[in-house]
Amino acid sequence: MSLEKLKFPAASAVLVLVMGAPLAASAAGDGIALEHAGNDVGNVASLQRGARNFVNYCMGCHSAKYVRFNRLAKDLQLSEDQVIDNLMFAAEKLHETMQVAMPPEDAARWFGRAPPDLTLMARARGTDYIYTFLKSFYLDDSRPTGVNNLVLAGASMPHVLWELQGLQRKTVEQDEAGHEHIRLEPVTEGSLTPEEYDQFVRDLVNFLDYTAEPMQLERQRLGFWVLLYLLVFGLFAYLLKAEIWKDVK
Repeated sequence: MSLEKLKFPAASAVLVLVMGAPLAASAAGDGIALEHAGNDVGNVASLQRGARNFVNYCMGCHSAKYVRFNRLAKDLQLSEDQVIDNLMFAAEKLHETMQVAMPPEDAARWFGRAPPDLTLMARARGTDYIYTFLKSFYLDDSRPTGVNNLVLAGASMPHVLWELQGLQRKTVEQDEAGHEHIRLEPVTEGSLTPEEYDQFVRDLVNFLDYTAEPMQLERQRLGFWVLLYLLVFGLFAYLLKAEIWKDVK
């Protein structure tokens, strides 16, 4: 993977992502319906872009303390130089883990609580939850940060990436049956199109899916050879059975 294809924007201090297109969901029940992330952890190019997004937009506040940079380089097919130049902003050695740059005590004072480590977030919440959450911020003057979230009401995470998606507001509509539905409508345009922003979020979710269980990539690669072995072994077993039983009427 060349550095020309693996472009890294300037680092940001805080992770906040918002939706790239209007999101419609029922207001009834426990909350909004989760959108399907549709991520593919076997897509290495997507994982590379997701690592870029995470380092530039998340690691100012959120750590991935169970992931080491040298393991990341191996799994994402990146050279050590690429990792050092483009991913290691706070670390000094490849064997170090992806630690947060912001002191936890400062984060707790600024946001009310220290932002959580995201290594296992995809396993704890699921990729659909994260994908929908990152697309569901809306303007809310009653919140200290000026925004709220449909998936996690009262989220303390500020909306600092509005330049990517633009600003949006929440509207409540009522259908003919009297059921209320929530919609998020754009107020201003962002630097990314809705499709580009969806892909941005999907790549980030894909990376978080990987960090939650890096061995799944190895299992997928190993699984192919295991299935091939069983197929070949099954063929030989069938031929052996046919040879032994060929004279039995």
